[in-house]
Amino acid sequence: MKIEELLTRPEGKTLEFKQDLSSPQSIVKTVLAFANTAGGIIIIGVENNTKALIGLKDPLEEEERLSNIIADSVEPLLIPDIVIINWEGTTLLAVEVCLSSSRPHYLKSVGIDGGVYVRVGSTNRVADAALINELKRTAVKQSFDEEPVPDLNPEAVDLRVVSGLFSGFRQWDQKMGETLNLLVRHQGHLVPSVGGILLFGKDREQYFPDAWIKCGRFAGNNKANILDQLDIHAYDPNKRYLPAKE
Repeated sequence: MKIEELLTRPEGKTLEFKQDLSSPQSIVKTVLAFANTAGGIIIIGVENNTKALIGLKDPLEEEERLSNIIADSVEPLLIPDIVIINWEGTTLLAVEVCLSSSRPHYLKSVGIDGGVYVRVGSTNRVADAALINELKRTAVKQSFDEEPVPDLNPEAVDLRVVSGLFSGFRQWDQKMGETLNLLVRHQGHLVPSVGGILLFGKDREQYFPDAWIKCGRFAGNNKANILDQLDIHAYDPNKRYLPAKE
């Protein structure tokens, strides 16, 4: 951590300056946002606008106070790296927060529904339900298409079509469906994944009516002039979707 470099940068997605600990909840929200988004550093003892070095009178006490506030306010437990820095005769606190694998973190006093913060530019914003779910997925490296559809059974995926696609290459079985994440385990039961329903669902439009493929053909090497376009909502083996090559 090079303090001289940080002091030349503006506040942004991974950097924030605080004058003191007079507003600890604001600092906690920034810690949450950094942990949930991309990590970051908070420098305490610097005036926000001018970046004048103000320093802290009792950095040891402030460091302990901030550590306790974060531990008491954040769920799941988050332990950022808080260090005391002496710079040009001024004592500062630097709080370094890493992107957490336990995200989303949230304010205990509010709960997960309204207490999850993310970083947008140089501001902290409350995450909505969709973003909270996305944070959960990215934490376990799970994409949206791998999520289970728990109210359906494996028969909702048209395995006849799937096996036909692999005909001549390999024998289709249920285990292969799990390997391809078309079928996933949910609470001990095998159910279709979102991707399984999107690709091979017997009633895909009932569950994902807004999912379709948009095709376009352009003239030249840019997108200025479109020759034709087509929205594909369902696969029809007897229909030619694209014009034949001349």
